[in-house]
Order: sequence, then C-alpha cells, then structure tokens
Amino acid sequence: MQSASREKLLLMLYEGAIKYMKRAKAAIQKNDIKTRGENVGYAYDIVCELNNTLDHSVGGDIALNLEKLYMFVNDKLVEANINNKEKPLDEAIKVFEILYEGWNEAIDKLKAEGKQKTG
Repeated sequence: MQSASREKLLLMLYEGAIKYMKRAKAAIQKNDIKTRGENVGYAYDIVCELNNTLDHSVGGDIALNLEKLYMFVNDKLVEANINNKEKPLDEAIKVFEILYEGWNEAIDKLKAEGKQKTG
C-alpha cells in the first residue's frame, strides 16, 4: 500500500473542498436542500481540518493569514447554506482555487529545487 505525501494530502483536501462546494452550488441551482446541506457540511469539515492543522509556531504570519482565509470560507459556507445562495459559494470557491494554485506552485518549486540539489 502506498501512502500519499503530506503535500499530496494537502492538495487532495483542497480538491475535495472545492468539489463539495461546487456540488453544493449545483444543488442550490436544483433547489435540492438535502444535497446542498450535505456538501456544504463536507466542505466545512475539510476547511476546519485544514485550519486545525495549522502550526502557528512554525507558520507565523502565513499560518495566521491562512486561518483568517479559512474562517472567511467557513463563514461563506454557512451563509450559503442558511440563505440558499450561490454567491457566497462562488466567493469560497474562488479563495480555495487561488490557495490550491498557490500551494501547487510552491510544491512544484520545492520538488524542482530538491531535484537540483540531489541531481
């Protein structure tokens, strides 16, 4: 059995949260309250998990800023769920897509630097 690296797990969490937010948005469009609530809940749990794994003693300002973004996203998820509105989900998806791209680029850069050092 092969396990994923910490970096891959991080990206998978972002991918999952984005997927669930998009599913919740689609459920709002179909007026499917049950599916909306389930998917908002799944996304909310992932964002909470990401927030809970922040190490402020190591991450400093970056960890603090990520925490603020995660809280913003969770507020948007709650807002979308309570008001059955797409706009808060659009805002949450945008934040997570930007964060995902940033992490993906940072991970690729670290891998490239690691190969240069070992190569």
